Amino acid sequence: MNKNILLAAVLVAVAVIGGTMPLWGDSYWMYEFVNVACLFIFAMMWNLMAGYGGMVSVGQQAFFGLGGYFMLALANQGGINPFVAIVLAALATALVALPVSKIAFRLHGGYFAIGTWVISEVIRLTVANIDAVGGGSGTSLTAFRGVSRAFRESVTYWVALAAVLVTIVGIYLFLRSKQGLALQAIRDSEVAAESQGINVAQMKLAVYIIAALGCGLAGGLYFVSNLRISPEAAFSVNWTAFGIFIVMIGGIGRIEGPLIGTLVYWLIDHYFSDYGTWYLIGLGTLAILMTLYVPGGITGLAHRLTGMDVLATRRVLKSVG
Repeated sequence: MNKNILLAAVLVAVAVIGGTMPLWGDSYWMYEFVNVACLFIFAMMWNLMAGYGGMVSVGQQAFFGLGGYFMLALANQGGINPFVAIVLAALATALVALPVSKIAFRLHGGYFAIGTWVISEVIRLTVANIDAVGGGSGTSLTAFRGVSRAFRESVTYWVALAAVLVTIVGIYLFLRSKQGLALQAIRDSEVAAESQGINVAQMKLAVYIIAALGCGLAGGLYFVSNLRISPEAAFSVNWTAFGIFIVMIGGIGRIEGPLIGTLVYWLIDHYFSDYGTWYLIGLGTLAILMTLYVPGGITGLAHRLTGMDVLATRRVLKSVG
């Protein structure tokens, strides 16, 4: 069976089975799914930038937080339906990323990574001084007043499920396109890519904007589910730290990497987060060990052992005859 047809069949099955969860599932598991979905989308965006574009950022939480705050402002102050506001907030975040990129792209390598974190902190401090959105203490999403809890939780779950499916399909199709091949060429060697006629600056900007949009979408969705936002929660560097952990565990530069990594992270968080500091030390130790001994992550190891490449984006030249 053609791999694309198999992938489509699996996604349709997930959509059909998962889409019925509000009819039979517990609200706790729907809430858990939404939180995990947001982290997965965030990790996918970081993987797109670093794993495929070679742009290592530790400041992607800036766009996650902006997505949450734009959603809240549109819903509370603008009177827009919060679910519609999620999409509008993602678009607004992408627009903000355009001028921000002018600053970030002046830096390279480690300077770029640190620079993105500094930009995130500047945005956090700026938002913390805006009284209209609660200032430093944050505020609550009040636009759901009069809406039943069951309806809100069900729609939030469906939006999260749709966002996950769109993210997987969208990134897969993008990476299989000519632009995706150009992006991976830039990751391997900017000089070689430019010598082949690839507009490196334009391609990196496009990926930066796409990643910002995805992070903004995840942020808006997350705070619709949690109903409250604050600068510390929205712009915490932990978002990027956990995103990096997920990608490194699952496999950087592979679409299925964040999928597996998110599942592993959720299992660890679900069963060991009560251990506090030891839990964080364990996450760090596991990440270090994986980086040293299994640099390709779980999916990379599986590919080496079995030759299986489920969501392959690279093209293989086969001889004819």
